[in-house]
Amino acid sequence: MGQGEHAPEEAAVSAELTPVIAAGTRWLLTAFPPAPGAFSRALAEAQARQAVTLAAALRYPTPLDAQLLHLLGPGGSARLDWLTGAEHSPDSPDTDAGWRTWVDETVVSWAACLLATPALATDAHQLVDRGQAGELTRLTHPGDHEHDAAPLLRHPDLLEPVAALHRALLLDLLDNENAAVK
Repeated sequence: MGQGEHAPEEAAVSAELTPVIAAGTRWLLTAFPPAPGAFSRALAEAQARQAVTLAAALRYPTPLDAQLLHLLGPGGSARLDWLTGAEHSPDSPDTDAGWRTWVDETVVSWAACLLATPALATDAHQLVDRGQAGELTRLTHPGDHEHDAAPLLRHPDLLEPVAALHRALLLDLLDNENAAVK
């Protein structure tokens, strides 16, 4: 990809959401590592990025929402780290922990819901403005390759503690949006 180009799933999402999408994707891959190998890593990253991109588009649907996010901040990963047992300490060898401040707990929780339930991801994708979240086939219609590459990232039981944090809010949003569309 050349300089200034974006991945297709990021192209239509506000540039204001890019740090949150990158941090959420990185957090999911850190908490739920992919199977060994470069191909598995790439497939797992694509799935995590698609889930986080869709969740961010749902959470921050307008440019004003994205600007407010930057003004107020996303909250960081502390609670998610604690919940998954991946607490980050200042003495940790991860010297590049600044990215954790860009993790949005609600976005990651919604992404976990979408990864655990492809049908929910399909419903959510239909509600997002056309093109806003980009192509999400690896998320909405995962095949054997996607499951093999990201067995932890796709495991509903492992994702449950994170998904449960804000699932009710996501389901309410989807129900309200579906009612408004009818």
